[in-house]
Amino acid sequence: MNIDLVDETNHLSIEQLNLVNDVLHFAADQQSVESDAEISVTFVLDEDIKAINRDYRGKDDPTDVISFALEEQGEGELEVIGEELPLHLGDIVISVDRAFEQAKEFGHSDNRELAFLAVHGLLHLLGYDHETEDDEKVMFEKQENILQKFGLTRNEK
Repeated sequence: MNIDLVDETNHLSIEQLNLVNDVLHFAADQQSVESDAEISVTFVLDEDIKAINRDYRGKDDPTDVISFALEEQGEGELEVIGEELPLHLGDIVISVDRAFEQAKEFGHSDNRELAFLAVHGLLHLLGYDHETEDDEKVMFEKQENILQKFGLTRNEK
């Protein structure tokens, strides 16, 4: 899978960016994502994700992660056909401020929270959701399983 990582905050280390890249590749393999699929991951501050959340979701609050799935066809949208085009799953936007706050709140490392949010965002791009209790159970078990197999436990510091 091709991953475009952009740290607009300049708050993340090369090691943290590499970790997100590695965990996303691992998760993609676990989910049998096509090898030529593409995603982008952008790291922003709370003020930026708040504006995105307001503009695209109608919620005037910061959030931790937002995913924009490009393979979902909305009502009235035309289907893009072209077998030669790589599969672009979509975009993930992660608030670094939220990630670091939540890491402290949950008692684990910043790295674990960044990986959690990245995998969470990827699963959304793959069609998973947590709108119902049953869907939430499936999605959260799947992301926890991926993180465990990758070696990032919940209380990892």
